[in-house]
Amino acid sequence: MSLRFPKNFYWGAATSAYQVEGRIKNDWSSAGEKYDAGIACDHYNRFEEDFDLARKMNNNAHRFSIEWARIEPIEGKFNQAEIEHYRQVIQALKKRNLEPFVTLWHFTLPKWFADKGGWLDLGASQYFQRYAERMVNEFKDLVKFWVTMNEPDIYLAHSYFKGYWPPFSKSFFRTQQVLKTLVNTHKNIHRAVHKISPDSFVGITKFNTQYKGVLKFFSDYYWNHQILQAIKDHKRFFDFIGLDYYISHSLFEILKISRREKTDMGWEIRPEGIYNVLKDLERYKKPIFITENGLADAKDGKRVKFIIDHLKWVHKAIEDGVDVRGYFHWSLIDNFEWDKGFEPRFGLVEIDYKNNLKRNPRPSSKVYAEICKNNAVNT
Repeated sequence: MSLRFPKNFYWGAATSAYQVEGRIKNDWSSAGEKYDAGIACDHYNRFEEDFDLARKMNNNAHRFSIEWARIEPIEGKFNQAEIEHYRQVIQALKKRNLEPFVTLWHFTLPKWFADKGGWLDLGASQYFQRYAERMVNEFKDLVKFWVTMNEPDIYLAHSYFKGYWPPFSKSFFRTQQVLKTLVNTHKNIHRAVHKISPDSFVGITKFNTQYKGVLKFFSDYYWNHQILQAIKDHKRFFDFIGLDYYISHSLFEILKISRREKTDMGWEIRPEGIYNVLKDLERYKKPIFITENGLADAKDGKRVKFIIDHLKWVHKAIEDGVDVRGYFHWSLIDNFEWDKGFEPRFGLVEIDYKNNLKRNPRPSSKVYAEICKNNAVNT
């Protein structure tokens, strides 16, 4: 049986600048060896090679981020050479008929901004808006889809509440301060982008989790909706919602007595969860793009089933009325997985870190290529 997706559905994969580009000076690379991605995958110099692989997978879209620290390495001084680099990146995508989905902020910050206090600085929103407006002015003729910020919920939890990531804060009060700033910043950027480019689609990506049983109140009253509810007036400040889905939480999983299959990072694999979180987002009455969905699977033994099973549930959500318009697998290539380093392997394409960063498409990439080509998944 073949499950066909809507006409003009976007199929792609995703990356983020710091995780793949290499040689970036920002708050992360300055935070110590553990947080320094170094050369990463050298995607900065090999993006055309990587986009060729995406095209061979029959992708028709690609999600990536612009590194603010490259664009504005010194406060108020924009690096035109780096702007032209990203122009080449976008043009390379367009040349291969890959629709660019551009993320303006994916966790990392310019060092000068971090030194000022980052998102706690009183001028934080204005600094980011200045950068964002420059990007939209530069690329408005090439880019239709803009993501203001990636997973602000994860950033808040890891950087300001738990203190795992720069700036290593452990403060509920600061977490709430930054939450307020990020919410206001998203609103400001949404207005600014539409003023410059009225036909653009502007959204935000959310890391939403399926909570089962007694934990469901986390979804209903906190994690999955806190930021979306804080932004309010969804008709004005969202053109779409990006969903990043990886994890389902149950009491059995938390107590580590679950028998569910797990990824290399120990995350439970629950494909049905993507249906439930999609239905949960239906309340906002906005188009949804699955901007990230994937797993750490170095041996590539679980990825094919993972993709097919999740897409079955995505298809069911569409059949049941959810306006899902695209799917981006995380990730196109192996990358630097933040504080976990290079060991987790999320890529449809393997990076051979011991052999000149050679790109080796995994067998799962061929299955995904067929899905993209046929606009359908076989059950």
